[in-house]
Order: sequence, then structure tokens, then C-alpha cells
Amino acid sequence: MSLSLRPWRQEDAAAVLAAFAAPEMTRQADEPVDSRATAASWITRRTRDRAADTAYAFAVTDENGTALGNVAVGAVNRTHSTGWVSYWTTPDARGRGVAAYGCTALARWAFAELGLFRLELGHRTNNPASCRVALAAGFAVEGLQRQKLAYDGVRYDVDLHARLASDAGRGTGPSHRE
Repeated sequence: MSLSLRPWRQEDAAAVLAAFAAPEMTRQADEPVDSRATAASWITRRTRDRAADTAYAFAVTDENGTALGNVAVGAVNRTHSTGWVSYWTTPDARGRGVAAYGCTALARWAFAELGLFRLELGHRTNNPASCRVALAAGFAVEGLQRQKLAYDGVRYDVDLHARLASDAGRGTGPSHRE
């Protein structure tokens, strides 16, 4: 499978809607994504963030241009050259290396194009699949953030990972065209 990154397009609304239909994805949205219209609005917000130079989201696509997931760098701090990475995949794309590829490619892009030096990401400690993605993309574990997140009245610990521009050769994800 050949993968690449590209900015989100309005024709990707069906893929966004499919991704957010998974129950665990409700925590990933800044507002509900439960219709074609709200999926289109989600894409519009990503486009607006890019234009404002505050966050950069990319669709991870297959060789046919079908969106399989999202990778993004937000909370970009130009003073410290840092950013926060997030990612998700559609249910059908899970376990296929899509997120690891996307995070690896996004890191290379953020270091080269944005001039960032440090990228961080975090995941709940009870999400081993997300940990595997982070490690495969070259994000080293740096520590535990105790009870950082709260969902439905439950507090969750978060593993913090980071990748530096100087971490040459990090990322064991597949090497594909970007």
C-alpha cells in the first residue's frame, strides 16, 4: 500500500464522518461530527487553521487518494519551535501502519517546512495501540502525566512522547512517498 499526505478536501467528508462514527472518536472532535454537514465543517476548520498558520492537518491517503486517517500538528509555538501532534484513522485503516506512516511523514514535514525542533504527543496509558504508533514514528517516551485527562468523570494518566529534529533516523514506520 502506497501512502501519502495531503491537505484535507471537502470531498473527504465521508471519510471524516466514518472515522467519527466510532464511539472512541467522540473525544477527538472539537464539536460533534455526526453528519455530512458537520464533517464538512470539520474540514473547513482544518483549512482555516492552516490559513491562520496555527495548525496543520493532513489526510493520510492511499494510492487512490482515499483518506484513511488524519495527522496534525497544532499548538505551534514559534518562540520555542514546538508543536503538538495528533492522529487518528478510519476504522477500516486501523492496524495497517497508516497512523505510523502519517506521524513519521508529518514529523519530517514539520521539521523541514515549519522549522520546528520539538514535537510532542500524548496518549492515555490504557491505549497501547496509540503507544505503538508513537514509538514506530520515532517519538520517545518521556514520562507520565498523572490524571491529565477526564472523560465521563474518570481521570486518565497520559504517556508523553516527543521527537526532536535532531533525532536522526528515528521512526521505523514505512518509507513512502510524501
